[in-house]
Amino acid sequence: MIGKARQTKDGIRIHDPSDSAGMYAAGALTARILDDIAEHVFPGQTTGEIDRLIEEMVDNAGAKSATIGYRGYEHASCISVNHVVCHGIPGDKKLKDGDILNIDVTVIVDGWFGDSSRMYVAGKLNRKAERLIQVTHDSLMKGIEAVKPGNTFGDIGHAIQTYAEGHRMSVVRDFCGHGLGQVFHSPPNVLHYGRPGTGAVLEEGMFFTIEPMINLGRPETKVLADDWTAVTRDKSLSAQFEHSIGVTADGFEIFTLSPSGKFHPTYG
Repeated sequence: MIGKARQTKDGIRIHDPSDSAGMYAAGALTARILDDIAEHVFPGQTTGEIDRLIEEMVDNAGAKSATIGYRGYEHASCISVNHVVCHGIPGDKKLKDGDILNIDVTVIVDGWFGDSSRMYVAGKLNRKAERLIQVTHDSLMKGIEAVKPGNTFGDIGHAIQTYAEGHRMSVVRDFCGHGLGQVFHSPPNVLHYGRPGTGAVLEEGMFFTIEPMINLGRPETKVLADDWTAVTRDKSLSAQFEHSIGVTADGFEIFTLSPSGKFHPTYG
C-alpha cells in the first residue's frame, strides 16, 4: 500500500518521512549484493554466471528482482561491458583482462524498490579506464551534492555536466534517472545535463535515482537489435554509477550506500 503521499503538478510523488525506512531496507539489500558480487568479477568469468549469482542472492534474501519479467527482460541484472552504455544483457561472453563493466541491480523488498549500479574491473585497470571511472563516480557525487529543497533538477544535471565536460568527457543524453519508491519508474526524468534553475523544484519526500553515464568519446548512443543493449556510436568506453536518493528537509539521503565501502571499484 502506498502511504501518505501527494503529487506535485509535475506528477512527482512526495513521500511521508516514514517511507524512508522501506527505501533504506531495499537499498541496503541492493548495495550488499553489489558488494558481494565483486569477488566474482575476474577475467574468464561470464556475465551470465555473474547474473546467475545475483539472482541467487536476491532469492536467498527473500526478495524479488524488479528486472526479471520487466517488459520481457529475463535477467536479475544488467551488465554493461566497455563501450556498452547501459542495459547490457548477461550471457556467455567471457570477461577479458582490463574489461570494465557496470552492474545494475534493482530489488523489491516489502514493496519498495532499491536501485543502484556501480563499476567493476576484470583484472588490471588501465589508466584511461581508471580516469573515466573516477570522473563518472565524481560526477554522480557532484549531482547528489546539488540535492536539497529549493534547488531544481536542472541544478543536478548542470553539476554533473559541467564536471564531466570539464574533464573532456561527454554526458549521455539518451538515458536518465527516474523517480522510484513503490514503483520502478515514475516521474521525474532526472537528466544528467541542464541549466541551473530549470526543471521541477526539489521538495522533501521526493525519491529518485541519479545515474550518469559518461563517455570518453562523444555522447551519442544506439540501441542494438535486441532492443535493450545501448552502446556508444563511436565505440568509446562508457561508465556509469547510480544511487537511489531521497530529498530531506535540509539536503539528501542515499538509500544505496555500500555497507563495505566498495561503491568505487578501487574501494577508495
